[in-house]
Amino acid sequence: MYTIKQFFFNQFKLYSVLVISLIFSVFLLMVRIKLNHSFFYLFLIWNLFLAIIPFVITSYLTLQPNIKKMKLILWFGIWLLFLPNAPYIITDLMHLRLNPDSYLWLDILVVTSFACNGLLLFYLSVLDMKNILKTYIKKPVNDILLITLLFLSSFGIYLGRFLRYNSWEILSNPKYLILDIFNIALQPITYREAWLFTFLFGIFLNIGFWMFTQLYKSSI
Repeated sequence: MYTIKQFFFNQFKLYSVLVISLIFSVFLLMVRIKLNHSFFYLFLIWNLFLAIIPFVITSYLTLQPNIKKMKLILWFGIWLLFLPNAPYIITDLMHLRLNPDSYLWLDILVVTSFACNGLLLFYLSVLDMKNILKTYIKKPVNDILLITLLFLSSFGIYLGRFLRYNSWEILSNPKYLILDIFNIALQPITYREAWLFTFLFGIFLNIGFWMFTQLYKSSI
């Protein structure tokens, strides 16, 4: 119990900022619903909830002083399945093209606010996982693993946005998901958009993570 209290005390500022930012995003959405009389962007609440899951997982693991390897591997797998949901919200900006130009600026604020929160939760969770893994694997391997994970997250975003797969379909509908993954991997010319998206979005996430870690270190 003392560890949990100490953890939240040390992270109070971070959690306060996160809560305020999340509340502000929801507030913007409520204003948008009131003015446009439309619940169209209400799905952002669900997307944000999914984005919080990997952050909650790494926050929980941070509280565990000595995690057994098998337990860590299990949690790592679950974390990895949900991880793409956090930066996925960025692609919700695509919905702006459906806007009838009524309060377009407000829609931009709403979606961007949720997307920024998703990206923030994503980077915080990845940073936590990097710190957790450094006690189990060497730094060069850890760095390469995290870079790879960011590209895998980009691929996961592609599967979710364009092929409409959900995180839990690895259990509920693995056959078609695995088949699509193999087709994309073995036919890069046919699925060049998938490769291009994964590569460019992966670079975006990696550069963003590098910038985030530099700013995060300087603020400590």
